Amino acid sequence: MGQENTMKQQSVANAGSYSLSGRVFHKIREDILAGKYLQNEELREKAIADELGVSRTPVREALRQLELEGLVTIIPNKGASVVGISRKDIQDIYEIRSQLEGLCAKWATVNMTEELLNELEENIYLSEFHVQKEHFEQVLELDNKFHEVLYKTSNSKMLDHVLSDFHHYVERVRKITLSESERAAKSIEEHKKIVEAMRNQDAEKAEKLATEHIMNTICNMDSVGWENLI
Repeated sequence: MGQENTMKQQSVANAGSYSLSGRVFHKIREDILAGKYLQNEELREKAIADELGVSRTPVREALRQLELEGLVTIIPNKGASVVGISRKDIQDIYEIRSQLEGLCAKWATVNMTEELLNELEENIYLSEFHVQKEHFEQVLELDNKFHEVLYKTSNSKMLDHVLSDFHHYVERVRKITLSESERAAKSIEEHKKIVEAMRNQDAEKAEKLATEHIMNTICNMDSVGWENLI
């Protein structure tokens, strides 16, 4: 238990260039989105502070920020509790993502280089290998990397920021859907078609395929079962 807490404290301490409250914010948000805390569960400042090896002040600041994001509710004299992500939130995120991912693919096509195309094709090759081996953690990591390359290549820091945030918000959902061999294989095939359109410099087709790619995930959620996603 002591070693586990030390690792969590190191995770907070090493989380990029954020301020202490920013690092605590990202850790608590990550835990909420990962399902560590249940909906309506009380978030005790002291318990979280002790777990992360920080004072209560950055925890309090982080909870206020999480309230602004709608993940936490704070009641005066009672404290904070988890709101979490609802089914409608997930559907809304994917609907919005479908349009923005399409725009991202369109812009990325214009900026795409041979080196980046090769990187994306290597990503697809490795993804196919890991699906066959049922290494779904690696499949999720490669899926993250595939989309990160597109976000960066869009050459829009605003689009990159929004899509990266959405991508993180639904990581738990993505982890579950990509742990299903059939959907994972279809997702990779969709990636392949997007890259093919980009290699052909067909920005309009890349946009259409990227939009459909995200919408296909929405369709797959019903088969997975919403009770497993939230």
